[in-house]
Parts: sequence; structure tokens; C-alpha cells
Amino acid sequence: MFARIWMRRGLAACLLWPLSLLFRLAVAVRLALYRFGMLKAERIRVPVIIVGNVYVGGTGKTPLTIWLVEALQGAGYTPGVVSRGHGAQNSGPRAVTSTSVPQEVGDEPVLIAQRTHCPLMVGRNRVAAAQALLILHPQVNVIVSDDGLQHYALQRDVEIVLFDARGAGNGWLLPAGPLREPVSRRCDFTVINSPSRAPVWPRAAIQMRLIGTVAERLQDRSQVMPLASLVTAVDPEKGGRRIAAAAGIGNPERFFGMLRDAGLAFEQIPLPDHFDFAEFSFAGVAADVILITEKDAVKCLHIAALRDDPRLWVVPVTAQIDPMLAEQILEKLRGPPTA
Repeated sequence: MFARIWMRRGLAACLLWPLSLLFRLAVAVRLALYRFGMLKAERIRVPVIIVGNVYVGGTGKTPLTIWLVEALQGAGYTPGVVSRGHGAQNSGPRAVTSTSVPQEVGDEPVLIAQRTHCPLMVGRNRVAAAQALLILHPQVNVIVSDDGLQHYALQRDVEIVLFDARGAGNGWLLPAGPLREPVSRRCDFTVINSPSRAPVWPRAAIQMRLIGTVAERLQDRSQVMPLASLVTAVDPEKGGRRIAAAAGIGNPERFFGMLRDAGLAFEQIPLPDHFDFAEFSFAGVAADVILITEKDAVKCLHIAALRDDPRLWVVPVTAQIDPMLAEQILEKLRGPPTA
């Protein structure tokens, strides 16, 4: 419901607008308290890069975080990642590996660990998580925070704010709009996760595209088939395969749009972000192939009924971004602290 309200300044949004003014005031007061030292912001011993968003919900931070970690590794850095760990069972710092259980540490951290193999710690308190990570891994010389843009207790050297094709919605703050902070907030880089350049932004923005070209069988990720090889005809007598696609991410349409751009026709199964597959089954889905996201795959792999479903195929995505972004970030890291 709110997703529709937040995309335009209709009657419902206008009725909520006075509340958004109060929210904006609260945001401004909180930021001022940190700026004037009434609330303490702590600096850790290594540079910190924040990957976050002001649009509530998912905009593609995890693929951007993976891209950034790999870029840092390629430049000779030893990065570590801290994350909130949505759905994590404990609020204190907890180490994450590629074999961690998503229900205990969150789905996105496990995916990041699997893709980057870098030290990773989750925890509600980003400062405590970063400090714990550095104790366990003293070789780490830069921290990337997956989300945490509004976690001002952790001082940062670089801020990257990510939007997707929804832009800033109607441009209003919660609850009248989708924004946690004004679009005009200070940041070092703005990235737009969209296959097109729309919408137009008041400041320079860097485009990011998510590319997926193959599917990997959930049972055995070494079994790979190109997406282009999937026949979209529904009639089995003509050699076609019935295809479905499921996505439990912040914006499922982003995943579906990528598959349509690859030329596929399929049944769409949109699911809530961080969807819990524990009580879910694809048994009622009439499809020969079911395509799922990597984020959903880390959870499905721990559920026998889904792991053993031969129809489930994972579509890994890679972020394509202008390499100049990495160069500019490295430039900032080599210079004096900016925050």
C-alpha cells in the first residue's frame, strides 16, 4: 500500500505530510546533536566506507557492497564488512562466514561472505561490530558498512548513497514519502541502480547496472546454464519449459525486469524483503524451472524441501559501475580523513 502512496503526492500522501515535517525535524535535531558533540560519534583505527540509502527498503546495497569489496581487494587493501544482519538472533557482534546460517546472522551478510570471502561481522551497534572485527582480524585496513548511513555513532570517511529506478519517490520523508533523510543530504557519491539514466538528479550520479547472464542449479552450483538457453515457449510438445521467477528482495521488479531484458517470459512470484522460506514451498507452482535470487538462495539452501527441488536455479548478478568510482574512493582513502 505505502509503495504506491510514496510514488506520488496524492491525497493519502498529503494527509501524512504534516507528520513528515515532524519526522524531518527529528532527523535534523539528531544530526545536530552529533555535529555539536552532544551525541558521541566514534572513530575506529581504519577508514570507514558507508554504503547506504535514504529510500526505505532495498535499493541494491548488497551487490554494490560486493563490487566495492572486490575493488578494494584488487587495489591491495584488506577490507572487512560490518552489517546490521536483518533477522539476526543476537544483537551483539557476531562473526559471519560463507557457511553461517542466514536465520542466525541475516541473509545478506552470508551472501557477501560467500561472494567476497572477506572478514565480516554483524551487530546492531556498528561501532562495536567494527571493533570486534578488527580484534579478530587485525590485518583489515578498511571497513565497509553495508547499510548504516543513519548510524552516525560510527564516523565515516566516505559515504555512498544508493537509489534505484524508483528515484526518490514523491520526494517526501516518512511517513508521507519513502525517504529517511532529505535527498539533499551530504554524501560523497550518489549511485543510481537502474538500467536507464532516469530519473534526473540535482547532483552528479553514477549509474550502476545489475547483470545476470547464467543460472546455477541450487542443488549443485557447478551446474550452469545460460539464461539465453531457456526456451520461453510454454507448450512442452514444442520443447519449451515453463518458467517462474521468485524474488524476496526490497524491489522484486528489479529482478524480474533483468530477466525480461534477457528475453525470458515467466510467471512472477514477488515476495517480501528478507522472506522467510521456512514454511514455504514451490510445490504448487506449475513450472519446470524456477529462477531465484542469490539472496533467497542462501536461505533455501538450508531448507531440505527447497534444496532438493531440482527446479530451483539461482541467478547470480554482478554490479557494473564506472571504474572511476573505485578510483575516486581510493583517492579519498589515501588522503586525509573527510569526516
